[in-house]
Amino acid sequence: MEGRGMAGLLKWLALAMGAACVAIGAFHFALGIDSVPGEGAAGATVDSRERFYGAVFLGYGLAWIRTARRSPIPATAVRWLAGIFLLGGLGRLLSLAVHGPPQGFQLALTALELALPPLYFWLAAADERAAAARPSPRRAERVLP
Repeated sequence: MEGRGMAGLLKWLALAMGAACVAIGAFHFALGIDSVPGEGAAGATVDSRERFYGAVFLGYGLAWIRTARRSPIPATAVRWLAGIFLLGGLGRLLSLAVHGPPQGFQLALTALELALPPLYFWLAAADERAAAARPSPRRAERVLP
């Protein structure tokens, strides 16, 4: 896949990630603990925490969308955002080791949180290399007599 194709794929995946995170964050913010399968009776403290994390996740999604809308897409921002997502997946692995397996949907999310970041890291690096190889308008002006 060439430079423009990589940039297009990175943009599409970053926008999709942002939209998904905004929707998930809004869902958890609005429903609190009722948004978590099997956890409806956890109490006010857990509900409060769930709504707080929902708002944070919504903001995380907005950061993905903002990053995806920039041109060129900043590879450093993609790496940071993907790294945070990977850290969440590692947190789920830690929980699995300490408390055992969660509900099945949570296991599927863990797989995504561990699989997607390497793809984002790879796409960001490829897009960065492609952008560096393209002549900028300023460099083109200097070359002309």
